[in-house]
Amino acid sequence: MKISWLKSKNDKKSFKIQQHIGFDVYEIEDLEETDNKIDELVKNKYNTIILSNEVAGFSSDIIKKYKNDDNINIIISRNKE
Repeated sequence: MKISWLKSKNDKKSFKIQQHIGFDVYEIEDLEETDNKIDELVKNKYNTIILSNEVAGFSSDIIKKYKNDDNINIIISRNKE
């Protein structure tokens, strides 16, 4: 199982622990590219992708595209505030 975390480049709060431990935390500079980054991660065999709430808001594909795919888990992290 390969897990990745996806957040905005400007987001300094989300997934800090995962990033410091050395997990695969990816930052998106242009949030309009969220769907492309998710597709790239799936092609690179990441089967669990955890999105910050902010990033998830910019994806139009994630629910309809991966809803019925048992091999891909998309998780939306809630804000801590």
